[in-house]
Amino acid sequence: MQRLTKTPLSCAVSVAACLTAASAFAETQITVATVNNGHMIEMQKLTPEFEKANPGIKVKWVTLEEGVLRQNVTQDIANKSGLYDVMTIGMYEAPIWGERGWLREIDTSGDYDVNDILPSIRGGLSYDNTMYAAPFYGESSMVMYRKDLVKAAGMEINDRDSWTHIRDVAAAVHDPDNGVYGICLRGKAGWGDNMALMTTIANSFGARWFDENWKPQLESAEWKNAVSFYVDTLSKYGPPGSSSNSFNENLALFNEGKCGMWIDATIAASFVTDPKQSKVHDKVGFAQSPYAVTEKGANWLWAWALGIPAATKNAEAAQTFVRWATSKQYIDLVGQTNGWAAVPTGTRTSTYENEKFQQAAVFAEAELKAINSANPNDSTMKPSPYVGVQFAAIPEFQAIGTTAGQMVSGALSGTMSVEQALKSANRSADRQMRQAGYY
Repeated sequence: MQRLTKTPLSCAVSVAACLTAASAFAETQITVATVNNGHMIEMQKLTPEFEKANPGIKVKWVTLEEGVLRQNVTQDIANKSGLYDVMTIGMYEAPIWGERGWLREIDTSGDYDVNDILPSIRGGLSYDNTMYAAPFYGESSMVMYRKDLVKAAGMEINDRDSWTHIRDVAAAVHDPDNGVYGICLRGKAGWGDNMALMTTIANSFGARWFDENWKPQLESAEWKNAVSFYVDTLSKYGPPGSSSNSFNENLALFNEGKCGMWIDATIAASFVTDPKQSKVHDKVGFAQSPYAVTEKGANWLWAWALGIPAATKNAEAAQTFVRWATSKQYIDLVGQTNGWAAVPTGTRTSTYENEKFQQAAVFAEAELKAINSANPNDSTMKPSPYVGVQFAAIPEFQAIGTTAGQMVSGALSGTMSVEQALKSANRSADRQMRQAGYY
């Protein structure tokens, strides 16, 4: 609501009534759209701390599953609807939308300490050296595994193992009769779901989304080898219904002790080592992501970040919230409230330099190593024209990646062959790129 600018005449009649009315009109409500991940849920729980410090602002939350969130915020910002004052977006959207003028520049003045943000994360959320979304947490991907099961099987897992070795370990620890599956991987269709993982696997097999002339390469031998390996491995050693599982589903399986290995976002490390959430919290080991023929692009780089649409009518309040939620002070608040192993990571150098965090987070070194090793400007073995590790930073990719994800999920569920899936995905990508005028 708008602030009162004039004192109504009725105040002369009742000072108390006037103060009540003024207070009501002074309050600004901002609507924040976010994903249903653990750190975002925790941010919602801590919102009263923000509202207490900023009594003129109230926060309304819209929490959605990842795929639905992407659809909603994309539609809202493209149409300039103004439904959301703050939206949770990532490294794919921030530079593209910033260039188009769809997002407001993040206010990094004063004590925000923008230089404390990890350079790769800051760069990925910027266009023309201007940051258009502030990172709430950053991540790469890595191997999380059950040390007890791997040891009992007489196997080892090390940094940068081959995918073949990872498959051998999965086979060795696979024990479905006792509710343990060798490996858990994303299978749910979506450019940010199964295709985030699938692209890093494909990268490591020497694949790329497009050649130097922007021609889709999904029918290449490298893509066929990568997707065939993924489908075969997950079909033999993964849990039933893997084609429906993404981050949250696999997290639940791992925390219940049902996964021998899980290769996914580094941010999961804080959850699988949390005794409040994980039954196997004291049995988890970490390693850098595997590869096939090249380490380039073998692990992704991402940040869930908070952006402010240009269409918001509550820009000042939105900036205040974004600065709070992505600040060093917020990380301290979470550390003091929930313990330092539970803080959102992957964003600030000061977090990794904090002795309390180092002592509490057994995964800190592996996580930071993974984030620092990912290079969105050089993520494929053969030359490619795009920026991005697990995505290509072009507006058309969201549709292309979503269709490819549906096809790969279909191959995993057995409704089509790998060859059919990639042929359909390539045909769709070719149509998108032609319509967009790339060739």
